[in-house]
Amino acid sequence: MSKDWVGNAKSTFVQNHSDAERQKDDYYATNPIAADFLMQIESLNHNIWECACGEGHLAQRFADSGLNVKATDLIDRGYGVGGVDFLKCTEQFDGDIITNPPFKYAKEFVEHALELVEDGNKVCMFLKLIFLESKARRELFEKSPPKTVWVSSARLKCAKNGDFETYGKGVGTAVAYCWFIWEKGYKGDTVIKWFN
Repeated sequence: MSKDWVGNAKSTFVQNHSDAERQKDDYYATNPIAADFLMQIESLNHNIWECACGEGHLAQRFADSGLNVKATDLIDRGYGVGGVDFLKCTEQFDGDIITNPPFKYAKEFVEHALELVEDGNKVCMFLKLIFLESKARRELFEKSPPKTVWVSSARLKCAKNGDFETYGKGVGTAVAYCWFIWEKGYKGDTVIKWFN
């Protein structure tokens, strides 16, 4: 079955408070500073898999910091290895899985990442604050609670098609983002913290 990576009309307002169409493959690049913040607030494994790497905005920042980065994406955008459908990957990964997944499939990315990492390793997802909502995600949170949700106090921007020239300068955002941190095997309460 072919995935609808767009969502468009049904998700336009909910996802980005815009009347514009969603990007074809739900590609909204993350401001690289989000990677810097994550490395400041969390202790990460030396091995990182950025499984929706886009043009490398996060992955390159991790690599520049000396981490061993595996970068893949469904679409080949000239960075990492393209043509890799993360949701179909089955090989266990000895490290942390970190990404900003397509929001429409964020729950599936979290669940699948938790299947692929070893106990004690992390799944770090850069997601909208509204990811905390919905009955389906509540079941996820009850079964596999995030250890920490780091809310960005100042708004960080994601750029449609990775175009930070247009979407990054002088353009505000109505979207609040967080780093959701799962540690495989953790069963305690979720702690909310703030950064930035």
